[in-house]
Amino acid sequence: MKKTLVIGATPDPSRYAYLAANKLVRYGHEIVNVGIKRGEVAGVPIEKPEAVHDDIDTITMYVGTRNQKPLYDYILDTKPKRIIFNPGTENPELESMARQRGIETVEGCTLVMLSTGEF
Repeated sequence: MKKTLVIGATPDPSRYAYLAANKLVRYGHEIVNVGIKRGEVAGVPIEKPEAVHDDIDTITMYVGTRNQKPLYDYILDTKPKRIIFNPGTENPELESMARQRGIETVEGCTLVMLSTGEF
């Protein structure tokens, strides 16, 4: 299974990041939650974007474009195989930077991709 970093993780059950983290775990994926809120999601604590993980297959974005710039180095230093830009997080600048480093970018919905087997 693909180890997935959820950027924008939140303990708020009404948010898509919360739903995605729980669904990823239900589908057998190991997750790392990164966000500004304290707490945990799907039994995994939410970390600040400080420690760079070197074993991430996929980053799934739940942070709006205007709040992504301070995370660029963190995201790119993680060196994932792909980044999923969920609806509302699309960012041509970051997508271009990622592709230049050989990182696949996908504009899609993690929840839908999991449900349809495309994840």
